[in-house]
Parts: sequence; structure tokens; C-alpha cells
Amino acid sequence: MNSLNYSATPPAVPVPSPTPYPPASGEPAFPVPSAAARRAPGRPGGVGHSSLAERPTLPQRVSLGVLLLGTAVLYLWNLAANGWGNAFYAAAIQAGSKSWEAFLFGSSDAGNSITVDKPPASLWLPALSVRIFGLNSWSVLVPEALMGVASVWLLYCTVARVSGRWVGIVAGTALATTPVALLMFRYDNPEALLILLTVAACWAVVRAVQASATAADPSQGAAGAGRLRARRDHGPVAWLLLAGACIGLGFLTKQLQAVVVLPTLGLAYLTLSRAGWLKRVAHLAAAAGAVVVSAGWWVALVELWPSGSRPYIGGSQTDSFLELTFGYNGLGRLNGEEDGSVGKQWGTPGLLRLVTGNYVSQISWLIPAALFLLVLCVVLAVRDRAWRHDAGRARMAALVLLGGWFLVEGLTISLMRGITHEYYTAILAAPLAGVVGIGGGWLWERRTWASSICLGAAVAIVAATGAVVLVDAGWGTTWGVACAVLGVLAAVALAVRPLWATRLPRVAAATVLGAALVGALGAQTAFAASTTAVAKTGSIIYAGPAERMGAPGGGRGGFGAGPGGQGAPGGFGGRNGQAGQAAGGAGGLLGAGTPNAEMVTLLSENASDYRWAAATVGAQNAAGYQLATEASVMPIGGFNGTDPSPTLEQFQAYVQQGQIHYFIASGGMGGAGGSGESTASAITAWVEANYTATTAGGTTVYDLTQPNA
Repeated sequence: MNSLNYSATPPAVPVPSPTPYPPASGEPAFPVPSAAARRAPGRPGGVGHSSLAERPTLPQRVSLGVLLLGTAVLYLWNLAANGWGNAFYAAAIQAGSKSWEAFLFGSSDAGNSITVDKPPASLWLPALSVRIFGLNSWSVLVPEALMGVASVWLLYCTVARVSGRWVGIVAGTALATTPVALLMFRYDNPEALLILLTVAACWAVVRAVQASATAADPSQGAAGAGRLRARRDHGPVAWLLLAGACIGLGFLTKQLQAVVVLPTLGLAYLTLSRAGWLKRVAHLAAAAGAVVVSAGWWVALVELWPSGSRPYIGGSQTDSFLELTFGYNGLGRLNGEEDGSVGKQWGTPGLLRLVTGNYVSQISWLIPAALFLLVLCVVLAVRDRAWRHDAGRARMAALVLLGGWFLVEGLTISLMRGITHEYYTAILAAPLAGVVGIGGGWLWERRTWASSICLGAAVAIVAATGAVVLVDAGWGTTWGVACAVLGVLAAVALAVRPLWATRLPRVAAATVLGAALVGALGAQTAFAASTTAVAKTGSIIYAGPAERMGAPGGGRGGFGAGPGGQGAPGGFGGRNGQAGQAAGGAGGLLGAGTPNAEMVTLLSENASDYRWAAATVGAQNAAGYQLATEASVMPIGGFNGTDPSPTLEQFQAYVQQGQIHYFIASGGMGGAGGSGESTASAITAWVEANYTATTAGGTTVYDLTQPNA
């Protein structure tokens, strides 16, 4: 029996045998297909290795439909409970739905005083949704959920192309049920779009590697074949241009976090494409150009636009997007030197960070098994000389992409000394799921004792990890133990597969695989689903039923030595990571409040007569009022209250021109560090000295149209 059983459909072209090198004792040989075999889609060794060129079977169609529909239901279920999600971004989405200038720059307010501390790409789709359907929780969050479904489908496509449709479904299921991924696909942070674009880039590079095999095929005998081959040679370039465009848009989503994976993408194509070496370099140069163009147009626009006629670049101290990129959101995240930040207490960097503290319940579920399988895949690639045929090259490319993505991003997050949140690990969910799927599928194809034992061990590792994480999280212990027992039983059955594989009907294999899937992914699925029952709001959130940082459900211990739950910097705390709420519904550093009815009425009155209905220190403070009234509210100092925007002179000019109606006292909002802290303090002092304080629903307000006599 052929050792690579990629699909249930018999190959159209017989695989040549024997192999040109002797197989290891007791193991089936790995065939090296002929040129004709390489051209045949949907067969071992062919470019269409996964049978995607063939019609899928009915069970495959049904399974994919169930996966995508189930993912959509899971991501949309009780979505409105999250309200605005992260009000900081929701306010910018609302502003973008009202002003095209705010849409273009990613302004926090429709008056365009300051931008959010990220590029605006993640705001564009929700802003269009709000412009079409009006401002509500669903119009803000549904686009994020749909990005999640699209990410699951693209990961399925990527894995299915190199390991078969069934393996693709397993990988998609693993991604869909990773708790931190589900959390971010139900939230309006930039992570949802970043994951989608990075998975799309990996899919495009796999397609480029496969297209290079088609373009490099020399067997063209008909007249005009040279022209046809020349047209095919554009195939890899087109896919690489798409990959580059995705990374460029990823940069406009979360800056350098998208670029971190770029060397891995280049390495996969450079080493595994079948194009000539000079062509490979030229193709990658074209892809790099696509990255520059797709990201550079916006960067150039911002840098060349006169600063006085565009909003201030939030998160920077010099109104510079380049400073934001390489400072606050760049090297500052790595070395902890972030001007304008609000504290240094972001956990202890180290190689074990991802398996300690609150990280455990968010992302640790598949890490041990993924590392185990990644090592095994390297061994299998060397043992089978996988690079000698097109299907092997494509699968190795996928492993380099996904495995490298996980390792590079994982090490980056683990060693960061600056601002680091547990939900950043959502970017690791797709590569973890892909590596586990491909590695497990590769072991399943090989019907040897060694492969069967390793496959059983991988299933047992995942099942045991799930039980440990649930116990660590203080939730679902009974369910975790049940899944672990089921997973271990399935692992034992897989380990002895050579005894029953050829004797029992296919339904037995399906039963064992189903039990393995439930046992391995059941615990993380249950924990992820519990997220949908709890409202998640604020800047720092966790998957699972946790409502407070460091509470049960957020993770307490870990697999390695390290702290338990992590608090917010400077002692901030509160429900779902929000800071304490001031009277009248003012927000804090980590979450927006809900203004009382009296304040909403006051700010809404004649709001259209002013560029800003109000101003207050801190973007979260401003966001609560802005979302409640849909009027523009100026966030003095940006997210942390530490950005020097506006200056005291600019604020005074706005007031004299009658562009701001009210100033809302922030109750001491502001961070530690950055020149903007003194700016916010100076503005507050000037208002207090020149205007009379009144109260509305317990909130201190100054009418800037009525100065003191």
C-alpha cells in the first residue's frame, strides 16, 4: 500500500515504483513520481496534492459546511453582550462612519483631533458597516466575526492543499475553537484582521510554491507551448504579489507585528520553489514591492500631509507615524522604552511566558503537541526526502510558513519587555492549528508502527494538556478529565493501528479519529464556548468565563515557573480589566464608562453647532460619551492621556473660535510619562481657572462658551 494516502479517490496515474533509494527496514518506500505524475492534480506527488482540483466527496462537503456554519454560530452567539467591545476602537469606528477624513486617518473623533495609536485598516470594514447599518453593537462586531469565519476557511484551504481536505477540516476546527482566537474574533481590536491577512499571505505563498512547479514543468511539445509556459510563469508572481499585499495591509493593521512573519514567507518560497534561483529572488523582490506599495501609500500620505490640517498621530510624542512605528509600537514593545506609556508592569519576559500565568488558558492548549509534531515533521521530511517531489515541497513550504510563524511570533511575544497583553497570542492560533493538522495528517498517512505510536502520543499530549489547562483555570474539571480519558483511549487505539487498520471496516477508523478529535479539542472548545456567555469589554480581556484579571478562568498557574495572574500596570483593575469608573459614568484608562441620561442630554443639545460637543482627558473617557451621544468628543492626550495633543495654545484657540462646547473633568485620568501629561494638566488647570464648574448627574462639567466674568 502506498504510504501517502492523500484522498479516498484513486490516483489517475499510477505511482512509479520502486523508489530510487532503499526504504528503511519495515517501512514503506516514499515514491518519487515521474514528470507526468507531477502534472496530475489530486494525486500523490502532484501539485494538486490535496485533491482540491477534484470534486469533494459528500462527507467532505458536509463537514466543511458544518465547520464554517458552526464557527459562524459560535462567533455570533450572544455577540451583543460585548456591547462596544473596546470602546477606544469603537469610538474611532463611529467617527469613521461620520467623517471620511476620520475614516482615512483612523481618528478617534469626527472632529479629527487625534488618531488611535494604530494605523486605520482594522477600522475600515466596521466603519463601513456602521455607515450602512447605523451605530450598534452588531454593526461594530459582526465584521470581526465574519473575519474569523474567513480565517478558518483560509486556513482550511492552506492545509487542505498540502495534506488533504480532512486534515484541513481538523486544522480549521482547531483554529475556530482556540479560546483567545474566538475572543478576538468577537471583538473590535485589530487582531481579527491581522490574523485573516496573515493566514491569507501563507495561503498565497503555498499557492506560489505549487504554481512554480507547474511553471517549471518542461514537458510541452505542442506548438505554442512556449508561450503557454511563459504565461504560466506569471503564476508564482501573482500569488506572491497577493501575499505581499496582505502583509502590507497587515502593516496598516498592526504595524510591525505583521512584518515579523515576512522573513518566514520569503524563506519558504526561496528554499522550496521549483523556479530558478534568479527567478526566485526576482519573484520575492516583486513581493517586497507589493508590501511597500500596499502599506507605503498610506504612510506617505500621512507623512507628506501638512500636520496642521490632519489629525495628530496618537501614540507618538512628535506627531510622527514613523516614530509610532519604530518607537511606541516598535522597539519600545521589545525593550520596554515606550515614551508616553503608563507603566512597566507587563509580566516577566522569558521563554516560558506562554505557558505561565494568564497565558495558559488563552493559548497553551496546542503548544506542546505543536512543538512535538513540528520536530517529527522535520524528521519525516528528511527521512522521506520530501523535497524531491512537488507535493513534498508544498507540504514543507506550509510547515516552514506555519511553524516559522509560530516560532518567530511566539519568541517575540515571550521576550517582549514593553506593553504585552495575553490577547496578543491570538496571532499564534492559526499556525498552531495548522502545524498540528499537517503533522497529524502526515503521521496518519504512514501506516508504520513508529508513525502510529507518535500519532497516538500527539493525541494524548493534546488531551492531557487540555485537562491540565482546565484544572489550572479552575473551571470545567470534570469535562477536562472526560476529554482526557477519551483522548487517551483514542491515542492507544491509534498507537496500535497496524493491528487493526487492514482488518476492521473504515467506520472503525472514523470512530477512532472522531474520538481523538473530541478528546483532543473538546476541552478547549468548551472553554472557548464559555466566553460567549460573559460580557467582554474594556482594553484588557480574557477568553473563558473570567470577569476579572487573574480570576478563575483567566489562568492562575502554568506549566512552568512564573507568576500567576497578571494585573494591569500601576494597580489598575476592575471588571474585565477596566479601571474604576468615576461618577457619572466617566471611564478610566482601561475601559469606557456609560454616561448617565442627564449627561447624554446635555452633550446632545446643539451638538451639531460645534466641532466637538465636549473635550475630556483620555480616549476611553471620551469614547463613552461619544458612543452614547454620537457627537464628536475630543480625547485630550489620546489613549493614555499623555500625548501632547492638543497643546494648550491650540485648545485655547479652539475655545475662542467656539469649536468646543463643554469640558468634562476626568477625575485624575492620565498616565505616567510623556510630554502630553503636562499638556493635559495645563489644559485642565486653565479651564478650572477660567470657567465655572457645574454638575450634571454627578459629573463635573465646564461650559466653554461661558467664561468667568
